[in-house]
Amino acid sequence: MALDRRHLIAHGLTAAAALGLTRHAEAAPTAEATPPAGARSATSRPAGPMELALLANAPSTPTGLAISRTGRVFVMMPRFDATVPITVGEVAPDGTVRPYPSEAMNRPDPKSPQASLLHVPNGVIDRDDTLWLLDAGLPEGKGPPVPGGAKLVQVDLAENRIRRVVPLEAGVTPSSSLNDLRVDIREGRALAYVTDQGQGEEGAILAVDLDSGRVVRRLQGHASTKSQKNLVKFVEHRPVVLRLEGGPEKPVQGGANGIALSPDGRRLYYAPLIGRRLYAVDTASLLDPDATDAEVAAGVEDLGEKGMTGGLTTDSQDRVYLTLQEQNAVGRRHPDGRIEVIASDERLIWADTFWITPDRWLYVSAAQVNRRPEYNGGRDLQQPPYAILRVRIDADPAG
Repeated sequence: MALDRRHLIAHGLTAAAALGLTRHAEAAPTAEATPPAGARSATSRPAGPMELALLANAPSTPTGLAISRTGRVFVMMPRFDATVPITVGEVAPDGTVRPYPSEAMNRPDPKSPQASLLHVPNGVIDRDDTLWLLDAGLPEGKGPPVPGGAKLVQVDLAENRIRRVVPLEAGVTPSSSLNDLRVDIREGRALAYVTDQGQGEEGAILAVDLDSGRVVRRLQGHASTKSQKNLVKFVEHRPVVLRLEGGPEKPVQGGANGIALSPDGRRLYYAPLIGRRLYAVDTASLLDPDATDAEVAAGVEDLGEKGMTGGLTTDSQDRVYLTLQEQNAVGRRHPDGRIEVIASDERLIWADTFWITPDRWLYVSAAQVNRRPEYNGGRDLQQPPYAILRVRIDADPAG
């Protein structure tokens, strides 16, 4: 079912006009250029501005984004600290963000960790138009996850009720910070993959068999899931470093962060938050009970430079989309390794999560994470409402 674009665009443009934001005409796609032999990057279309799809008046930083086939828009707001009022919301046509699936579910209760949402950085909608939420179990944004709090929550969108909770306790450590999720449900399999960016240098990937509930932690300590040393991310012309009020500046760390699946579900793409390289691993090896950690690690592919990114996604042509946070831009990596920049927009401040709709729009959230108080000496420089932008692409979603 095609997305009801009127639901998103009409109200987004009204709000944009009120704030003095200008809607830009969609850039007309051009034929893709053939790169010279040996070239590994190419820009084959103008990297023009994006369309403003919606302005979300979220009460906190909306890193996550998911859009149902009927056009319902959901944002996820991780609890960077205990003051965040809700961690999952549905965006109304006027930009209002309402607690989802209920206000009660959004009240963190460490004593009932399976019955409340503690810290949700991301969520996805599967082929059956069911919402899956990733809860990292961190009601204060840091410290050890609440026992039993790390979980996947399946939500029935038709009835707005919790259908199932899948514990992730077996895959987390005291320093875990689960970040992103992909769900692969098709005939013969029901699987999920989660990145753990950690609260220091170490990250990992969790693989989940949704039928049995088995959770396996893989690639901890591997270079591909670690926060890379001596790197600084620049957003809006400033280095992103921890600037706590009254304290010294500290480098930002973040291991495995963005994640994406190939169209056939056989390959997992991922990258650290602080890192410039893209990696891939065979998904079958992650849940293979006979595969050792060393064997899984031996199968990791380094796919090369891709810039500083947050979220990733793929389309039906197995092209990986890149949130180029330092350039306020969207990149696209082809299977042969070529990278092109397909859109750039000054409103795309800390590009975070992608979503591709059946009518071939690529949406991305502008989360403004770099404007948060912890990066600005205690000053909150975020400016709600938060933009959700989009650009036309020439392919279907991967799944």
